[in-house]
Amino acid sequence: MSKKTIFKGSGVALITPMNPDGTVNYETLDELLEFQIENKTDAIVITGTTGEASTLSDKEHIDVIEHTVQKVNHRIPVIAGTGSNNTAHAIELSKQAEQVGADAVLLVTPYYNKASQEGLYLHFKACAEAISIPVILYNVPSRTGVNIMPLTYLRLSKIPNIVAVKEASGNFSQIAKTVSLCGDQLDVYSGNDDQITSALALGAKGVISVLANVVPEDTHQICQSYFNGDTVESDTLQLYYLELIENLFSDVNPIPVKQAMNFMGYNAGKCRLPLCDMDDVSKEKLLACMQRYELVEPKRKVGSVTVRRPQFSMMRRMIEH
Repeated sequence: MSKKTIFKGSGVALITPMNPDGTVNYETLDELLEFQIENKTDAIVITGTTGEASTLSDKEHIDVIEHTVQKVNHRIPVIAGTGSNNTAHAIELSKQAEQVGADAVLLVTPYYNKASQEGLYLHFKACAEAISIPVILYNVPSRTGVNIMPLTYLRLSKIPNIVAVKEASGNFSQIAKTVSLCGDQLDVYSGNDDQITSALALGAKGVISVLANVVPEDTHQICQSYFNGDTVESDTLQLYYLELIENLFSDVNPIPVKQAMNFMGYNAGKCRLPLCDMDDVSKEKLLACMQRYELVEPKRKVGSVTVRRPQFSMMRRMIEH
C-alpha cells in the first residue's frame, strides 16, 4: 500500500525574520506566511536550515512552529524542522512539534558526528517511532558531512511514518536508484532549486525551496506545469530563474535570501551569528539581479527600502501572452 503524500509542488523553506534586537519578528512572519499562501505555495517548511533553526533556542524553535501552525490554520501543510545531531534532542523537538500541531517533521541527517549508515538508520527510526505524524528525511551532505545511501533509504521506507525525503545531494544517480528501490513508499522532493525539473523527471513530488521565498507562485508553477504535462513551461521557468537562484546562493544560505526579502520591503532583519551580512559589493550584485527580474524597483541603492511585492512574474506574463 502506498503512503500518503504530504504535498505536491513547492514547499517553501521559509526564513525566520528577526527584529533589530535579534528576537523573532512575528509580525513579519505573519506577513510572509500570508504572502506565501496567497501566491500558491503548497506547504510551509518552518525552522529548517533557511529558518536558522540551529541558532534558535528550543523555546523559540517550538514557539515559531506553534505560531506558524496557528496562523496557517490548516490552509496548507506545515512541516517543522526538528532535526539534531543528538537523537534524544531530535526526538524531544519532534514530540513538541507534534503537540503544537505540525503536520509533519523534517529531520536532517545528524551533522558533525559522521554517523555510519547503520547509525543513520537507527537515528531516524528512533525519531519516527517516537511520534505519530509523518517524517520527511533531509539529506544535505554539503552541510552535514554525511550522505544517506539508497539502500538505507530502502530500509527507512519500511517504517510506516517515514514518507519522504528532501534530497539535496545533487547526485542524480543516487536519486534515481532511490526512486527505483523505494517506489511509492518514499516520496522525493528536490532540495536544490536549480534541479527542480530534473528531479521531477525522475518522479519527484516537488521541491522544498529557498527560491519560493522570493517568487512563490512561479516556483509552484514550475512543478504544476510539469504535473499538467506542460514540460515546456516547466523547463522554461526553471531555466529563466537560474540566474536568480545563483544569486540567492552566492553566500551561505540563508544570508542572500534574507537580504533579498529585505530588498523586497519585508522586515526580515539580519541572520544570527555566526552567519553575517553580505558585503556591499555582493549586496549590489544581488540587488541588480532582483531589479532585472522586476522583483524590486529599478535604480534602488543598497540600504534603501522597497515595497514592490510582485504577485505575477515577468516570465509568467511572457509565457501566457
